[in-house]
Amino acid sequence: MTNLDPRDLRTAFGSFMTGVTVVTALDADGTPFGFTANSFSSVSLDPPLLLVCPGRFLSSFLVFEACSHFAISVLAEGQEDVSNTFARFKGDRFAQVETQTDQNSVPFVAGAAARFSCKTAQVVPAGDHIVLMGQVQEFECSGKPGLGYANGQYFSLGLERAASATDKTGLRSVAGAIIERDGQVLLQDTPHGLAPPQLDVQGRAGVRDSLGAHLNGLGLNIMLDRAYSVFDDQSAGVHYTYFLARAEDDTTPASARYVPITDLPNQTFCSPAHASMLTRFALEHQTQSFGLYVGDEHGGDIHR
Repeated sequence: MTNLDPRDLRTAFGSFMTGVTVVTALDADGTPFGFTANSFSSVSLDPPLLLVCPGRFLSSFLVFEACSHFAISVLAEGQEDVSNTFARFKGDRFAQVETQTDQNSVPFVAGAAARFSCKTAQVVPAGDHIVLMGQVQEFECSGKPGLGYANGQYFSLGLERAASATDKTGLRSVAGAIIERDGQVLLQDTPHGLAPPQLDVQGRAGVRDSLGAHLNGLGLNIMLDRAYSVFDDQSAGVHYTYFLARAEDDTTPASARYVPITDLPNQTFCSPAHASMLTRFALEHQTQSFGLYVGDEHGGDIHR
């Protein structure tokens, strides 16, 4: 058998764009367990079947291997925090997320784009995973756009299309990132005050890729998340697009420093619009409920 590099294979698999789901079940004592998965697929309409593939590395693997019923919550745009909770949080995940229960008393995520309540139909060993196939007994569809995932990053087509629709001719386009690390945000010094790392971009095509390349050029190892703030500063003649991001290490570029999120409202920023954006970020960080602001330096709407 040909030896394949697991990291390269993971990267290749990750190029396939998927939705994001949370899979939940109860153990024999009725305790809920859940994990984040993008290894989800519909299988059949008649009978109604779907599948998901729990990994043997999961601490809850034995629960899903033995469960008689399980539920799939297809996460909606704006539920990145739910995904991160069920992927990384080590404590009581269900205490961090609003849930409801289905006809089998299995919890599912409130506000999801869709949810499916299933009876286990078949469990098939598959390498370092199993194929958990379920027969759908009940389902709901909210009509909300689903949360996307590709190349290790979330994307929200509906929100980012709304952001693109705000582009105005004649304004210089600038893209930037609010980069978080351990409760702090990376800010750079400018002649007019602090600002997140940013750069001029040409038009609207490839904004995320251009920003990612710029940040990598600064030596930053970051994971870009979804669009967070899209606004026009007419007085400066600039159209801004900011993304959320997370630093993967402690690299700090020259003329930049990490500032505690709780101190953001006390900083001097390069413009009132930036001050408003970072103050909003500090408030939303407390609840991990982030919205997309679309507007200008005077006002706009927050999409959640």
